[in-house]
Amino acid sequence: MKRAALAFIACIVSIGAHASPGFDDVRAAWRSSDWVLLARDGETLARTRIDASARRGDWIALADVSPALREAIVVSEDKRFYEHAGVDWRGAAAAAWGNLWNTRTRGASTVTMQLTGLIDSEGKPAGRRSIGEKAQQTIGALWLERSWRKDQILEAYLNLVPFRGEIVGLSALSQTLFGKAPSGLDEREAALAAALVRAPNAPYPKVAARACAILHDMQALHGARGGDPCVNLSSYVQLALTRTASTPATAQGDDALAPHLARRIASEAHPAAGARVRSTVDARLQRFTRDTLARTLAELNARAHPRNVHDAAAIVIDNRSGDVLAWVGSAGGLSNAPQVDAVLAARQAGSTLKPFLYAQAIDEKRVTAATLLDDAPLDLATGGGLYIPQNYDHDFKGWVSVRTALGSSLNVPAVRTLVMVTPHRFAKTLVALGLPLTKAGDYYGFSLALGSADVTLATLANAYRTLANGGLARPVFDLADHRPAADGGTRVFSAEASFIVTDILADNNARTRTFGFDSVLATRTFSAVKTGTSKDMRDNWAVGFTSRYTVGVWVGNADGAPMWDVSGVTGAAPAWNAIVNYLNRRSDSSAPRAPAGVIATRVTYQNDIEPARGEWFVRGTQMSEIGLTANAAQAARGAKSNAAGMTDAAAARIGEPTNGTIFALDPDIPPARQRVWFERAGSGARLAWRLDGKSYGHDARASWLPWPGRHVLELVDAKGEVVDKVGFEVRGAFAKTAASR
Repeated sequence: MKRAALAFIACIVSIGAHASPGFDDVRAAWRSSDWVLLARDGETLARTRIDASARRGDWIALADVSPALREAIVVSEDKRFYEHAGVDWRGAAAAAWGNLWNTRTRGASTVTMQLTGLIDSEGKPAGRRSIGEKAQQTIGALWLERSWRKDQILEAYLNLVPFRGEIVGLSALSQTLFGKAPSGLDEREAALAAALVRAPNAPYPKVAARACAILHDMQALHGARGGDPCVNLSSYVQLALTRTASTPATAQGDDALAPHLARRIASEAHPAAGARVRSTVDARLQRFTRDTLARTLAELNARAHPRNVHDAAAIVIDNRSGDVLAWVGSAGGLSNAPQVDAVLAARQAGSTLKPFLYAQAIDEKRVTAATLLDDAPLDLATGGGLYIPQNYDHDFKGWVSVRTALGSSLNVPAVRTLVMVTPHRFAKTLVALGLPLTKAGDYYGFSLALGSADVTLATLANAYRTLANGGLARPVFDLADHRPAADGGTRVFSAEASFIVTDILADNNARTRTFGFDSVLATRTFSAVKTGTSKDMRDNWAVGFTSRYTVGVWVGNADGAPMWDVSGVTGAAPAWNAIVNYLNRRSDSSAPRAPAGVIATRVTYQNDIEPARGEWFVRGTQMSEIGLTANAAQAARGAKSNAAGMTDAAAARIGEPTNGTIFALDPDIPPARQRVWFERAGSGARLAWRLDGKSYGHDARASWLPWPGRHVLELVDAKGEVVDKVGFEVRGAFAKTAASR
């Protein structure tokens, strides 16, 4: 009789073996509810929820589960797990006896039986099982124990078991409740997790009581006689379970390294639940870039001198391949809009467009790096009045070379160059570089030279990569498997013009007129860089490249609010410098080789306008001596002596500014160094200035710290009678004093 019963059971188990899947099949069929963005080395950058029906994480190997949790599950659910063959007959007998006498007893289902039910219940409604289903569960458990190892059974159980609410599997529970991987769970966390298996949606007190019992059982198992493990457990359980209820279904982990890039890829590639998408991002560089931006914002907002700047973004691109190595859309923390991806947000470019303007002018043979441009007052008629670009402190530099003009970011020479190139042709060049201009060049006018067009950090950085690649524009790639066959690129600038502009951007001496010798733009090895700041200090940029990488950094406010006293060298540049030095920590960056089409020539300037130096020219445009024509020199001398050479008989009047002047100040200049000058023409004793109805001194030439708005300047005599009066307007950047904040 016994032999027949065993034969019957063996027959049923044999039938079950054909109906039940193997361990590898169950693991292969598992699908996370998220898709995962991976770094190039496989590290997780971000998780994004796709399946709203349940919250499931990655499949977790048993070796990656903390010993405390393995022990808590066995103590709680199946004390003789390692002793029985699938069915705990002793436990079943005790349960039957308790049910006979109406006594509350522990259930008889083993971990193996529960796993059988979890595998069979895929797609079935939850609820109590019938006697027939219990019998099938028992048979399935016997089969699992014959064909699966104990570690496989426990591993599958921990991955398939439902926990509180929509949470399924240990991975999702561990991240949601405790914010850590299952390998790091301690005894208290393990007891709480095990308590949720028996009653996932029980109220806090019941879960806490069960977790307390499990902790005591674990303590007894080791014969420990320490203190009460349940101290403050109730409040701890309530706090943890509240976290599961408040976590959004679509949330990414707080430790996501690239949430903005993940969102962009999701909107374009539409990955399915369980997908693991490998990007080109370097996880270590991504983490360093994110932390550097956060540190930069913290320093800019130090309590002693807050700068009202809350957002920052950065992108790093491999020059040769176009791989995006870092994409930080927001530094988080201080941001009022951390979900905004500032790498893709359209912002005014400021002075960062100047290198492209000079490259085009060199290609068109309108200028060379040694060409002299007049940095003197320039009035250009526009539909809204006079457009008058300004430099630092309104103190124009006079005649300067293109090298000095670009290196020191002088505005008037850039506008003069745009007059030669024309806004229409320059706008077409910017579009060819991939910048998202939506209007023709005539719409922007001459302000296009100073960056009035909106660009994104991603497109601007890739445009600088064009210079790094000798004038060839190529696309960027953020997914490792989406890179097409080798692309020859689109020729935007010649290799010669790109080389000369790169050499200027790398020349620390060319920056000294504006930034001094000790500039944060200088790096340990070769780099070419340009800063820029938009109108009213709303956007601050530092973009440049080394021999291997292009780095772009933006600092500002996502809502467009102006920053306070932040320029290119104090905002984005320090972060840019830190990232570049990190990239070059193991290898040096080297300057590009001169293409065959350029020639180095020794240049001297007449009247020592600039020191003699070696200069690069496009072959055929070189010259060794440069000076001003007789007319230009005479005009320059006349401009300097005009005001002083007037006769005493001339009527006193306001020489500067002229009536109707519009000052367009450059926000990329430290505010304290920007000035509007009031100059008196003609003689007159005891004359005084009056600005907006208030006295402003008696000097024949007076400086004023500009303030946005319309202003009235008067020249008055000793009796207070108005001798002359002009109106002018200030637009653009302004200095914000501490008292006015």
